[in-house]
Amino acid sequence: MTDSGSDAQVRKVLARARTATRLTFLVAGIAMAAWAPMVPYAKARLGLDEATLGLVLLALGAGSAVSMPLVGLLAHHWGYRRVIVGASLLASLALPLLTWVPGVAGLTATLFGYGFLLGTMDVAMNSHAVEVERRDGRALMSGFHGLFSVGGLVGSGGLSALLSFGLPLPAAATVIAVVLAVVVMSQRTNLLPAQASTDSSLSARLHLPDRLLMLLGLLCFVSFLAEGALLDWSAVFLRDVRAVAPSLAGLGYSSFSVAMAVGRLAGDAAIMRLGAVLAVRVGAAVAAAGLLLAALVPTVSASLIGFALVGLGAANIVPVMFSAAGRLPGRVPSMSLATVTALGYAGMLTGPALIGFVAHASSLSLALSLVAALLLCVSAAARIVRPNEGEVR
Repeated sequence: MTDSGSDAQVRKVLARARTATRLTFLVAGIAMAAWAPMVPYAKARLGLDEATLGLVLLALGAGSAVSMPLVGLLAHHWGYRRVIVGASLLASLALPLLTWVPGVAGLTATLFGYGFLLGTMDVAMNSHAVEVERRDGRALMSGFHGLFSVGGLVGSGGLSALLSFGLPLPAAATVIAVVLAVVVMSQRTNLLPAQASTDSSLSARLHLPDRLLMLLGLLCFVSFLAEGALLDWSAVFLRDVRAVAPSLAGLGYSSFSVAMAVGRLAGDAAIMRLGAVLAVRVGAAVAAAGLLLAALVPTVSASLIGFALVGLGAANIVPVMFSAAGRLPGRVPSMSLATVTALGYAGMLTGPALIGFVAHASSLSLALSLVAALLLCVSAAARIVRPNEGEVR
């Protein structure tokens, strides 16, 4: 009877942790996407030209890039719960600041800090998700990332809706911030207890990444590069190559985003059925086929279908890679995830620029085809995510 009661309590704690993790990913997605509708307001308020705005916007990615190598140490010593809650609450406080902070230097510094907090949330919540998935024994990571994708749609759409209702930008941002803070505080005790450790053997493992971890990071680099390619170049491709009206050029990224959200929400079941290796192999091949379809078949419908296939195929690559990094034996999960996440985001930050160089030298269609070739390399290397015996398939 005692064992049965203990098992029931464990299941109850784990169920709450799953819900808290899902809501944490949702909060992170909302927090990241809420900045997007603010950009035109910041440009107009400070009188920025496109070149200056582009430099200012780099601060967001730079802050995330700087934070990620540090988060592994913070989570290792303080525990995931403290890092997630602290970074989330500080990000909620920082969001309204972005609407009124004076001067270019002030906005740049605030964006850097905001990016730092978002990067901290990203690594800590993925590390926590790996632990929840390990304890549960089922594939859960894709569903968690699906909630992040949903949060992206809610964050940009919710803030835009508040503005359309006539709410001033600072007030609209404050409403979003309050909602985020309330959600975080409501789930604070449901996150798993601190994973902090002072074990010297663990501390000794905080060394430079090995080849296996670097390969996982490079595969994430390619997947994030594909996402960044569509974020920055899909509208340009539709407008300049497929002659789509500027007002409709955003449909390419919309089709990609919706397909990715659907793919991630359904991804856990697919991974349990197919296994992690086959899910990555097929997914990367489908994403590559989608890019080739968009780049090589000269119709608008083929391009939109191709972009949707990229979202559907790439949906579960990064979640599976993150799970694999967090399960590597003999390594601190938060440190492994910090490395893989940093390399992945490097692909999103630098990839679009590389695509621009190739497109300038040849064509945008060729540049997207080269990204497809890299995705085929990911498909070929899918065996790297094979789980250890007894772990999540």
